Amino acid sequence: MMAIKTEACFEILGQLYEKVLLGTTLENDSHDCGCYLSPAFSDQASSSTTCSEGSDNRGVPDGRPPASTNSASTNSAEPKCWKRNAQQSSAWEIRLLQLTVIRVMITRILSSDTELQAKEKYREIIKILLKSSEVDSELTSMFQNSDKLLPHMAAKCLALLVYFRLKEKMTLSKSWIAFCQKNLSVHTESDKVVYCLSTLTDVIKETFKDPCSQKTEILKQFLTPFDTVFEEFYNSFFSQHFENFQDTSKIVTSLMSFLELLELLIATRIHLKSHFTCQRLLFLKPSCVLNVITWPIKAFVKRKCIIFIKKCLLQKVGEDLCRGSVPALTLPDPHFDTDMLALADAILQAVDLGLLRALSVCGEPSCFGGDEVQPGGAHVPGADHVTLRAASLLIIKSLEIKFQSCASVNEMKVDLQRFMSELLTFLKPHLRPCLPSCNLCEWLPKVFIEQDDDMLEAAKALMAIYLKLTRDCETTESLTQEKEMWKHHTHDNGYNPHCIFLFFLRNIGFDSSVLLDFLISSETCFLEYFVRYLKLLQKEWDNFFTICKYFDVTELKDNIDICGCAPFLVEDRNSNQAEPGPLAAAGSQRNNPSWHSPASPEPLRQVVMSKETQGTLQDDRRSPQKVSQSLVDYDSSEDSEVESTDQHIANSKWTSVYQEAKKNVQDTCGKGRNEKGLNLEPHSRPLFPNESNAPVSVLCDIATNSIFSEGGVSYSTARCFEELQGAIQRLQKKNLFPYNPTALLKLLKHIEAIYNKCVSPL
Repeated sequence: MMAIKTEACFEILGQLYEKVLLGTTLENDSHDCGCYLSPAFSDQASSSTTCSEGSDNRGVPDGRPPASTNSASTNSAEPKCWKRNAQQSSAWEIRLLQLTVIRVMITRILSSDTELQAKEKYREIIKILLKSSEVDSELTSMFQNSDKLLPHMAAKCLALLVYFRLKEKMTLSKSWIAFCQKNLSVHTESDKVVYCLSTLTDVIKETFKDPCSQKTEILKQFLTPFDTVFEEFYNSFFSQHFENFQDTSKIVTSLMSFLELLELLIATRIHLKSHFTCQRLLFLKPSCVLNVITWPIKAFVKRKCIIFIKKCLLQKVGEDLCRGSVPALTLPDPHFDTDMLALADAILQAVDLGLLRALSVCGEPSCFGGDEVQPGGAHVPGADHVTLRAASLLIIKSLEIKFQSCASVNEMKVDLQRFMSELLTFLKPHLRPCLPSCNLCEWLPKVFIEQDDDMLEAAKALMAIYLKLTRDCETTESLTQEKEMWKHHTHDNGYNPHCIFLFFLRNIGFDSSVLLDFLISSETCFLEYFVRYLKLLQKEWDNFFTICKYFDVTELKDNIDICGCAPFLVEDRNSNQAEPGPLAAAGSQRNNPSWHSPASPEPLRQVVMSKETQGTLQDDRRSPQKVSQSLVDYDSSEDSEVESTDQHIANSKWTSVYQEAKKNVQDTCGKGRNEKGLNLEPHSRPLFPNESNAPVSVLCDIATNSIFSEGGVSYSTARCFEELQGAIQRLQKKNLFPYNPTALLKLLKHIEAIYNKCVSPL
């Protein structure tokens, strides 16, 4: 190659960059372009400049730029800087510009927006570059450079070159494979390991991003040389003790990089249906990753580990990359169920050994651009709810998976009680407001109130546990007393599905539009959870109404703030304001009726009020709160008259015992209220005194008589379902619902029929 000065090199590379960035067809000779992009060319250009100018400057040690030079980002942003004096240029800057041009060129090749003629020219240049020089060896040699930018750019560029080879069905570079195998066979504290892991990770990401249909074949060609090497690295990395490392920052960086690679490997197993041993490493030896949580390491690393394991249990690994459909005609994974069970067992064993006690859940301040609070900044102490949610889901989901293969009812009950007790003990000190002791089912909305997808995953898992135990108990327990004890067991361990669903409804103010938004959205598992609950509700009306009565009693007793804690705020989706949403909880256990009290409600037909005597005055305190409008106004102008809801006026002939009791409670408490009857001031203790003048038995009678009135929880639930059913039917009529809701509507209509039968007995 003819020697060329650095100044001319910058000018040529700058012109290439501008044209490739715009996606225009290059008129230059392909071989010349390949030579200019070769990493070895930068050394020759630098040497040529040095000799021609009679300078003793033979390049900057370690490849670092001189203090007077600008960064590569400046080169990209200001093309005029390319025509700088040769004395201010260096091989470092030329290399960065070469790497940038290569990356943009390959990105253009992979993009569907690039014109075919330009794409073919770029493809020809990259192939010449790969054949004419050992570009992979040149790039891997940059990994040991003490400068941070050059190795980073080299790793990104190398990943694209590797994927280009895979895409074009070219043989992978033997030198690059040997480099990776050497550095990953035994873990060291070298920076080469980090950049090697980064390169491998980026190749898999490119595989996911590519819309091509040969992803599985590409992945097979890529993973075959590394299947055994990944296992060796996994064993050597996690077998070392954290205290033995001299530079803990390097081990943390390696760990974070390797966890990202493991997540992508598992994602390829799920979404691309490929089968390699390296994709099963976590499931074959889960204790290795779980032990990281016990290391004396920073809290954010432990959080990363526990979130990673949570994603694996929920099969949500790589969900931000995997948007396409699963390849057809792929073989099923024969080890998947066994691996999931092994992971669940390992998690439960780790909990037995004190995993939760090793977690740091003290909230750390969020610091933009740093990890320390600036002087004068206030640090509000609090719990790390991300970790709390992840730990909770780990235990619940592990129990669900374990119970699927467990045949003994007694064993399941013992395990459930032991681990739920461990979890609730772990959660109680960190929950604000406090967790009531009389209804532990409230722990779930308190922990997951800020994360809808995790909350519904937890609720669905607890329902699966409940259904599993219900079926087994029905076959083994025949005595009524034993069944009542089992029902009490569901409340003591915080997994009763009716309580959980009612707490969820109250948190959203019984707003059917929120349920509709959940049903339309694909970001959560609400549809699956909701259908399962409706099917359960058809079978357990008596249990549902008993719990509704309990909710009504406790609300009467504590006057909205049932647990004596501040109500949660329900966010208005269309404004910046927020209204307090009524949250069901419980007061003192000794003053509340037992879940399986002998004084259980009489048959429903004996306690139902007739239609004529039901009040039409809407109870502002207990009526469904329209705390948020629908995200879309589904009512059209032509249907507005038919579909509008009539507002009922007060019936002067009717006096509700429930209304009188509410007034007495308000007078007793003496709390100021707004016109809607909502207490806008948060409070930290029960509004209803423990030594109430109203006996519990009186409150039970009031709640029983008003269970179907407009003030009752059951009425609010039924009305919410009715509004939801109407909204779905309107959307279906206009072909606006995203899927076929026929089965869902059938369930809602069945629920409505059962409720109406209870309200109007023959």
